[in-house]
Amino acid sequence: MNAIAFVFPGQGSQRVGMGRDLWAEVPEARDLFEQGGEALGIDLAHLCFRGPDEQLTLTINAQPAIMTVSMAAFAALQREGITPDYVAGHSLGEYSALVAARSLAFEDAIRIVRKRGQFMQEAVAPGAGGMAAVLGLDTQSVYTACEEAAPHGIVEVANLNSPGQVVIAGQVEAVDRVIELVKQRGAKRAIRLQVSAPFHCSLMRPAAERLAAELEAISIADPAVPLVNNADAEPLTSKDRIADSLIRQVTSPVRWEDVVRRLVKEGVTLFFELGPGRVLTGLIKRIAPEATVVNVEDLESLRLAVGLAGATR
Repeated sequence: MNAIAFVFPGQGSQRVGMGRDLWAEVPEARDLFEQGGEALGIDLAHLCFRGPDEQLTLTINAQPAIMTVSMAAFAALQREGITPDYVAGHSLGEYSALVAARSLAFEDAIRIVRKRGQFMQEAVAPGAGGMAAVLGLDTQSVYTACEEAAPHGIVEVANLNSPGQVVIAGQVEAVDRVIELVKQRGAKRAIRLQVSAPFHCSLMRPAAERLAAELEAISIADPAVPLVNNADAEPLTSKDRIADSLIRQVTSPVRWEDVVRRLVKEGVTLFFELGPGRVLTGLIKRIAPEATVVNVEDLESLRLAVGLAGATR
């Protein structure tokens, strides 16, 4: 089976100018910018196309902006008759994936995403938490370093992105101690990330509790295609597990490497990354070098995707 997966990026992929091409040429994409802006009471097109960068990078702005551009790319592919067999998303991108699978309404998802960003921002005092990327060291060694740094505070594995790329999150002193330990043990690089909070660790429990209350108030449908989730790397086909999965995602590691391996096991040979940047494209190429991966974020990449999808089908 030559299956197609649509995958959706998370925070950090935003850039000023993203989505302008699609907005200008695809009516359905333009409608999404308007719908999202109305739902949030902001001018999403202005934010995405003109920034400024310091506004676009704020968590409460970046997350709905990235989702809108991702869904604009999805609308453009739909217009060409291209649909996925599976969907998945990295962190924030899981919400975009659920919209693509018709499990969440776009307006509900974009409101939830903005609140989620706010809740995660407010869960830890400014400057008290941080994240770091560890490159070129095996995963078990990173887990061990986190355990050894525990006397300095909470620090946990937050993203299992690809072989040799693990992200940690926690209290600043403990994160810094892990950086020291992994460098001593042969990591090629260990660098603090410029993020506003320690996402995907137990420090986010207050955010998870607030998110749970918000999710209770919206309608969730069975996904039209399976979603391989972040928390377990399992294909979800029923609405019954989705809210729980989204809540656990806030405090659990994003198991991206496992997600991609599961998609390949399910028969996926063609991945389309829908949205700004090529972060997931790079990760997937490292995890599954035999797969074909294309980022879709403008008209040029859309044309390439249409050709590849036609050849696959």
